[in-house]
Amino acid sequence: MQPHEFWQEVHPRPSFPDEGPFETFYPANFADGRQLRLPIRPLPDGRHALASLIINQASFAVVEALAEDLAKRIAPLKPDVVAGLPTLGLTLAAALARHLGHQRYVPLGTSRKFWYEEKLSVPLTSITTPEQVKRLYVDPRMLSLMEGRRVVLVDDVISSGSSIVAGLRLMQAVGIAPVAIGAAMLQSERWHGLLDAHGAGWRPLVHGVMKTPMLTANGEGGWR
Repeated sequence: MQPHEFWQEVHPRPSFPDEGPFETFYPANFADGRQLRLPIRPLPDGRHALASLIINQASFAVVEALAEDLAKRIAPLKPDVVAGLPTLGLTLAAALARHLGHQRYVPLGTSRKFWYEEKLSVPLTSITTPEQVKRLYVDPRMLSLMEGRRVVLVDDVISSGSSIVAGLRLMQAVGIAPVAIGAAMLQSERWHGLLDAHGAGWRPLVHGVMKTPMLTANGEGGWR
């Protein structure tokens, strides 16, 4: 497959074997058995790799499928508002809010507008841009949409856990405790430690459409 061909189609169950070994893609499974082919990205150590999802490069059909599945998991919690983490989490958050029947969502951001308040921000790092330390902001005009409401915090992928923990810290700074955390993909289990360190009760609130493992080189040009 060419790089631009990934994330464009949800395949019926089961189109691809999921026991490995894998070469260029990993078939991630929806709960109903449908599959999405994800490119394999080797990590710098050369011995491990992860399946990748760049949701704002996905087809509209794939985004809608992910949002619909996540909405089914989140709807029983009766959320009032969806808050999305930048940058890629905003794509999923907007689609999830629509599937939940909401008229809008709250986009968090890293671009500081002149009316933002520094006290309504926290440091933010990302696994895709680890060299950059940004700040995560909530627009003060959006606070009234979340105060006293049942909030779901959404990111596209939970991998290291740093982004979702930053989101929780920001919510805590404005007096909000999300009722759930949503993601299109839970990428390996590396995020468990950081989220558990933030608070023992958070991991049970995480809902992900797909789960993908840490992959290990098999010595024959593939991954297991």
